Amino acid sequence: MPRDDMPPLGLGTYSEDDREQWTDNVGTALDVGFRHVDTAQVYENERYVGEGLRSSAVDRDDVWLSTKTVHHDVPPEADQVPDAIDGCLDRLGVDAVDLLYVHWPSGVYDHETVLPAYDDAYDAGKTRHVGLSNFTPELLDEAMDVLDAPLFAHQAEMHPLLPQDDLVAHAQAHDYTFVAYSPLAKGAVFDVPEIREVAEKHDATPAQVSLAWITSHDNVAAIPKASSREHMQQNLAALDLELDDDDLALIDSIDRRERVIDLEFGPWNW
Repeated sequence: MPRDDMPPLGLGTYSEDDREQWTDNVGTALDVGFRHVDTAQVYENERYVGEGLRSSAVDRDDVWLSTKTVHHDVPPEADQVPDAIDGCLDRLGVDAVDLLYVHWPSGVYDHETVLPAYDDAYDAGKTRHVGLSNFTPELLDEAMDVLDAPLFAHQAEMHPLLPQDDLVAHAQAHDYTFVAYSPLAKGAVFDVPEIREVAEKHDATPAQVSLAWITSHDNVAAIPKASSREHMQQNLAALDLELDDDDLALIDSIDRRERVIDLEFGPWNW
């Protein structure tokens, strides 16, 4: 289970278009029971996510809100990182978030410039927790050496076709939460025979099996994207699906390895 009070299942909000949909989608997600919403500066939907939060009957204090800043193309001079953080808060319409991530350790990212600004945001109460995203174990170690704030979470792609054993082990060893994005591999898990077999056994969907497998790991949460009430309800029900040792072993035996978010600037491609 995730550390502290981060819900183990959250709503991912990335989309390449129709960003306005996330006002209604966030409201729907909160209505069906989600209490964890994840967005990012580069998603260009923080304003709509914030509107969804404000339009909901659910109290803001009951919702775990995460966002991410990115430092690809703006030289991270001392004043620009705080500006990026403040920009996220302004677009969301909040004074603070529960978790603020560095989105990528790529481009002009410099740990000695970016991370102290995160410490300052943490000390100022602009974020309750600090996280990183799309790092390697080596880059995580480097960042942890610089950060004064405790590392709360690391977000990266994870699903049965990309189990991320090293990153999960790192999270468990250092007692922070690994947050799995693209936990359904953009639908690729739906037709995997091993997952379908487990789904049929439990009268569940392949999506539910994949999410249950992810959250069965200690210190691991997942943020599946969904836009329909039905899919949100199905995803949330995955928390009630208990996989047995045979189920977990069968899923672990899958020998395919596929990364669905494979940007050339990702550190695994360096």
